[in-house]
Amino acid sequence: MTTRVDVIVPTVGRDSLAMLLDALGAAAGPLPGRVLLVDDRRDRSAPLLKAGPPGRLAGRLLLVAGRGAGPAAARNLGWRQATAPWVAFLDDDVVPDPSWLADLDADLAGLAREVAGSQGRLRVPLPTGRRPTDWERNVHGLEAARFATADLAYRRDVLAEVGGFDERFPRAYREDADLALRVLRSGYRIQQGRRSASHPVRRADRLVSVRLQAGNADDVLMRALHGPAWRVAAGVTRGRRRRHLATVAAGLAALAGIALGRHCETPPAGGVRGLPMGRGGLWARVAALAGAGWLAGTAELAWARIAPGPRTLDEVATMVVTSLLLPPAATWHWLDGWRRLPALLADTARAPRSGRARPAAELFDRGLLLGAEEAGRPTAFPAGRAR
Repeated sequence: MTTRVDVIVPTVGRDSLAMLLDALGAAAGPLPGRVLLVDDRRDRSAPLLKAGPPGRLAGRLLLVAGRGAGPAAARNLGWRQATAPWVAFLDDDVVPDPSWLADLDADLAGLAREVAGSQGRLRVPLPTGRRPTDWERNVHGLEAARFATADLAYRRDVLAEVGGFDERFPRAYREDADLALRVLRSGYRIQQGRRSASHPVRRADRLVSVRLQAGNADDVLMRALHGPAWRVAAGVTRGRRRRHLATVAAGLAALAGIALGRHCETPPAGGVRGLPMGRGGLWARVAALAGAGWLAGTAELAWARIAPGPRTLDEVATMVVTSLLLPPAATWHWLDGWRRLPALLADTARAPRSGRARPAAELFDRGLLLGAEEAGRPTAFPAGRAR
């Protein structure tokens, strides 16, 4: 017996969306009831798909207007408009395997009631003939990621029970682990499925690793919501935050030592010299030791990222520059996460509200989806021939 399922795809309009839909439409197996594309672009003046939906998906593809508030909010809009007992989330940069639909049906068939989720397997192709770059290795980590919503199906009533995704997580980072931990805490299980999808490594600029450090702020919220052991429960490694903090502290101590050393050697307006420590004085020695610590920490980070990579001139230069920026960026976002934490914990409007979810039809009929009239309203895909 076929399990009824709707597919939710939040998208920011990447070119890979068309590839995903082509693969989904061509996959063997029972088609989903509906495929809801949540258009989370801030500028929706251009069409989301220029060529229209693939033939098999024609009539099943619906657009949901997002609010540009991130993947957690977009997925909430999608599953609240779904009608099937199961909803399967796919990211717009994955490519389902040819048997994905059949395997999804097999993964969901006959599951015990306590199994509320089914996780797909992600495969990240790496280049052949050379070592992967730092960015390629970063994306490759998705293969071992637990609860990755790039391919994860949930019972729709369980999502309603736990309140869906927590929209206080604004990035594609930790929002999936947060939901999974709340589902598990509610007494359900998430089971590994056999279906699989490819997750190609998309192009990224040189500073992508620096921008990703914004996720450190989300780690602060995870700790506040799930306790200090949240990493163990979510299968997340500790990472290099302690080393980043030590490197930044050493750098700041070096700068402070230099500044204080100059101050001590500069006569004030009255003509009396400051503390007579000279160039070889205490602050100079503090600056030298702290500077050595900063340099050692930065060099260790750079080599740890260079050594497993292709070691081309371009990659080495990128690793050196970004290794200078990573520790202060990670530290800044982590401290900013603590600064914003009280406001986030008090933000009940975006927090998941378990047991208060109303049926999607009721929300749609009353135009109450997230307090907006147009956001979340599903519409038929724009006119255009099926491809």
